[in-house]
Amino acid sequence: MGTMTATPGPSPTTTPDGGASRRRDNRRVLLAAPRGYCAGVDRAVIAVEKALEQYGSPIYVRHEIVHNKYVVQTLERKGAIFVEQTDEVPEGSIVMFSAHGVAPTVHAEAAERNLATIDATCPLVTKVHKEAVRYAKDDFDILLIGHEGHEEVIGTSGEAPDHITLVDGPDDVANVEVRDPDKVVWLSQTTLSVDETMETVDALKGKFPNLLSPPSDDICYATQNRQTAVKKLAEDAELVIVVGSKNSSNSIRMVEVALDAGAAASHLVDNAGEIDEAWLEGVTTVGLTSGASVPDVLVDGVIEWLAERGYGDVETVKTAEESITFSLPKELRRDLRAEAAALVEPATEK
Repeated sequence: MGTMTATPGPSPTTTPDGGASRRRDNRRVLLAAPRGYCAGVDRAVIAVEKALEQYGSPIYVRHEIVHNKYVVQTLERKGAIFVEQTDEVPEGSIVMFSAHGVAPTVHAEAAERNLATIDATCPLVTKVHKEAVRYAKDDFDILLIGHEGHEEVIGTSGEAPDHITLVDGPDDVANVEVRDPDKVVWLSQTTLSVDETMETVDALKGKFPNLLSPPSDDICYATQNRQTAVKKLAEDAELVIVVGSKNSSNSIRMVEVALDAGAAASHLVDNAGEIDEAWLEGVTTVGLTSGASVPDVLVDGVIEWLAERGYGDVETVKTAEESITFSLPKELRRDLRAEAAALVEPATEK
């Protein structure tokens, strides 16, 4: 399985300096690469599609499989049913857990309802879960940097609720209390801004000089790469458009990164229909990128919309290569057809 890639409308060209030329003689679009689907999202979306193919509909999914309105609506049309709570899933049905991960209590709830589960948690999120369990076992106080209410934060916190304290940005550091300042470690939500996270870490280290860092950077490679590309766009683009849904943390962060990097304006849109033509006034160069949950078909639509308004020159700004792929959830790597009867008996009786 590989990450999904698509060539946008007009064929982009890459200049020797990565596409960020100083040319101002006509209107143009700088298209970020990498952008869009990351390996974890690709895996989760394909997992839903494969489950529908193998078991038929409905397949229940706890929370949005990924934070993108178009993806969710597309999967709904294929037979996926998205629910907020486990008790909304009929007993004996198949339920899939989203890429953001869930707490152990959710697995227990599913078992109580005799649900067959498929876990589509992103492996990078699972890594953070395992770190939380390990540090809790060693009786550390764990400072989880993230946004309150985000599904990933809820899932990670559930792994060690008695040891984890949420730190929602640098301004929250003053409120943090620990049992032993010499036995404290930080972890983070994977989709945060790299700069914001390190600002929070620096503030925490100022309060707790012996703060331990996790063995590796918990900000995921896709978040880092997309933010790096946005910074490059912002060097030349007066306007940066980020395609992504309003509940997508990594997409929201890219708008903030673009503005911090010097773009005069940056806006988040679900699709081309949400672009305000007034944003283009006086703009020669438009930067375009998309969140890690966004299929390229939505970016294609924005490219076409911009081309109709004179921005037909599309250049790719490439800042990284991505070759990471994740295998499907283990439940889908087994002999699915042989197990279908055991998982969902009613389906074999039709």
